[in-house]
Amino acid sequence: MRYKKLLSLFVVLLPLTAISQKTISLEDAVMQQNRQFRADKLLGFQWIPDTDKYVYFEDSARKLMTASGKNTQASEFLSLSDLNKSLGTSLKNFAGVSFRNANTMLITDGNKYYQYDVVSKTGKKTSELPEEAENMTFDGKKSAIAFTEKNNLFILDAGGKKIAITNETDEDIVSGQFFARNEFGIEGGIFWSPKSNLLAFYQKDQNDVADYPLLDINETPGKLVNIKYPMIGQQSEKPRVGIYNLISGKTVFITPKGKPDDYLTNLSWTPDEKYVVIAELNRGQNDMHLNLYDAQTGNFVRTLLHEQNDSWVEPEHPAFFPDPKSSNFIWISEKDGFNNLNYYSIDGKLIRQLTQNKFVTKDIIGANRAGNEVYFYATGPNPTNMLVYKVDLKGKQTLLTKDDGVHTFAANSDDSWFFDEYSNHTTPSRSLLYDKSGKAKTLLASSNKYEGYTIGSAEIRTIKSADGTTDLYTRLIKPSHFDPNKKYPVMVYVYGGPHAQMITNSYLDGANLWMYWMAEQGYLVFTVDNRGSENRGVAFEKVIHGKLGVNEMEDQLKGVEYLKSLPYVDGSRLAVHGWSYGGFMTTSLMLRKAGTFNVGVAGGPVTDWKYYEVMYGERYMDTPAENQGGFDEASTLNHVEKLKGKLLLIHGTSDDVVVMQQNFALLKKFIEAGKQVDFFAYPMHKHNVLGKDRVHLMTKVLNYIIDNNK
Repeated sequence: MRYKKLLSLFVVLLPLTAISQKTISLEDAVMQQNRQFRADKLLGFQWIPDTDKYVYFEDSARKLMTASGKNTQASEFLSLSDLNKSLGTSLKNFAGVSFRNANTMLITDGNKYYQYDVVSKTGKKTSELPEEAENMTFDGKKSAIAFTEKNNLFILDAGGKKIAITNETDEDIVSGQFFARNEFGIEGGIFWSPKSNLLAFYQKDQNDVADYPLLDINETPGKLVNIKYPMIGQQSEKPRVGIYNLISGKTVFITPKGKPDDYLTNLSWTPDEKYVVIAELNRGQNDMHLNLYDAQTGNFVRTLLHEQNDSWVEPEHPAFFPDPKSSNFIWISEKDGFNNLNYYSIDGKLIRQLTQNKFVTKDIIGANRAGNEVYFYATGPNPTNMLVYKVDLKGKQTLLTKDDGVHTFAANSDDSWFFDEYSNHTTPSRSLLYDKSGKAKTLLASSNKYEGYTIGSAEIRTIKSADGTTDLYTRLIKPSHFDPNKKYPVMVYVYGGPHAQMITNSYLDGANLWMYWMAEQGYLVFTVDNRGSENRGVAFEKVIHGKLGVNEMEDQLKGVEYLKSLPYVDGSRLAVHGWSYGGFMTTSLMLRKAGTFNVGVAGGPVTDWKYYEVMYGERYMDTPAENQGGFDEASTLNHVEKLKGKLLLIHGTSDDVVVMQQNFALLKKFIEAGKQVDFFAYPMHKHNVLGKDRVHLMTKVLNYIIDNNK
C-alpha cells in the first residue's frame, strides 16, 4: 500500500510513573491545561531598558523577580506590599507592570496609571481614564495615552488634559478602532508616530453595512442588540485614515485611491514622521498597492510597490524600518511562493531580497540597535517548528535558536543578550539566555507536569495529500493502555481552514488535553493539517481558492485511508468533530462524504458561505456573482438528503463571527428533507464557549460521540 512509504518523524511516550497513576478528569482536561498542568516558564519576562537585567513573575505574578545576563541568580526586585504602600493601591499582582526606562516603572490598574521610581522607591498616579475608555494606546514616550470612548477618539496628554480628536455624533462613524473585522493583520486602530508628534488612526463609516440582530436574554424582556455584519457581496465598511497633529491640533484624512470600500491596511510611519505607508487593497483582494502619503497634508506621494495575484494578495505585516535614521524599509511578501523579507528604498526601489527561503517567515520581531540586523520568526525547513533567525541588510542569514520547537524571543537593548523560551515534542518548556557569542545558559527547565498521571502518547507522521506528492502532517493520540492487537474507534478532530495549524512541534504537539482524556476512554484521536492550512506557503495554501472544502475534504479522506490501513483501527467506527471552519468541514464530510463517519459534532459551523462576512469570505470565495458555482458546491444546504449517521450541531446564540443564521438555515433544510439531527445552543456565548461552560460543551461533544459511535 502507498502508506508503506510513510515518514515517521517522532514517536515518544510522555513519561509515566509505573504505579499509583492518577487520572485526569474531563473537567481538569478542559480547565487545567494552562493552569495546573502549565509548564514552568518565566512568565512576564521583560528586559529592563538599557541594561542586561530582566524581570519576570513568580507566585501567580505576586512576586517580581530580577536577574541579569552576568548573574542569573534571581532575587526579588520589588515586593508587592512596598509597591502598594508607595502608590496607595491594593494591587493583587504585578501583571500590569512595564518600564519607561531603567529607573521608572509604569503600572496599569484598569483605567488608572502609575509610575514608580525604583531608585527613590517612590511612586504616584500619573493619569486616570474614564470608565468607558477602551483601546488605550501609549505613545512612544509612554506619557500620553490615546483611547476611544464609544465611537470617538481622544488623547490624555502628559499633563492630564483630555483632547477630543473626533467628535462624531453619528455612531456609525467609528474612529480609533480596528476595521475589516481584524483581517490583514489589523489588531487596532491607533498609530502613534515615532516621536509622538502625530497620531494616525482608522476611521470607518458603517452606515451602509447591514445591522445584524443578536438577542440579549439577560434582559426582561429580551433585548435586541444590533451589530454591523457585512455579508459577502453586500455593502461593506468605507475606511479612511486620519492623521492628527498634536502641535497644530488639526486632522487631515487619507481615503482609498481606488473605490470607497477598498481596504487601507498595515499602516506604518517613516522614522522621520514625514510620511505614512499604507497597503491599499482592492475589495477583490487580488491587487495591492503599497502607497506613501504626506503626513502633513494627507496627499498621495507615490506607490512604492505593486502586487497582484489570481487568487489573493494578503498583506499582513506593515512596512518595517530597521534603522531609525533611514527611510529604507523591509516588506514581507510571498510573491516568490513563501513569505520572505525584501529591502526597499523609500523611492520604491528594491535594494535586495534579504531572504530567499523555501519556508515561511512568520513575523519580524525587531531590529538590533545599530539597525543593520533584523530578528524574525520562521518555521525553518520543518513547518511544525517556529524558530528565530536574524538577517543583516546584505542578506546574511543566521539561525539563532539551536533547538527544534516553538520559540519566543526577546533581545535586550544593546543585543548583548537574548532570551529564548521554547517547547517541543519532548520538552515541556525550557528557558535559555544566550550571550553575544551564542553560548547559552539554562534559566529554567520545566518538569513534566503530567508525571504521575495516566496519559497516552502522540505520534507525529506525514502522509501524502490527495495530489499524491504533498506531505501532510498528522497527529495520532493513543491511550496509555494502547494494545496494538485490539481494534479502536477513532475521533477525527478537524479544523482544515486557512490561518490555522493544528499540529506543531510543541509540548502535546498542539493538541488539547481533552483529546488525551478522550483517548483514555478507549479512542484514538486523529488530526491532519490538510492543504489550505497555515505555514506551508502559497502553493499549499491557495488550492482552496473559489472552492472551499473540496481539496480539504479530499486530504481528510487520505487521512481516513491511512487510519483504515492501521491494523488497530476499527474503520467502521469513525467520528468527526470540529469548530468554526472545522464545523464547516464536519458538516461537509457528514453530508458530501456521507457514510465515511458514523457521528459528527459541528460547532459554530459555516453552512453556506453567502452568510459569512466580506473580508475573509471574499478572499477565499470571491462573491456569488463571480463564483456562484463555487458557492453552490460548498453549501452544505444543498446536500442534506445525503446524511447518514448521527449529527449534532452546536452554536453560541451571541456568535458575531459565524452568525447563528448559518446553523438555523441548515436546520431548516434538514427539517424540510425530513432528516433528524440534534441541536444544542449555548445562550449568550459568542463564537467560542469559554469559562466553566466549556466543561459542559466538551462533555456534550465527547459523550455524544461515545454514545453514538457504536
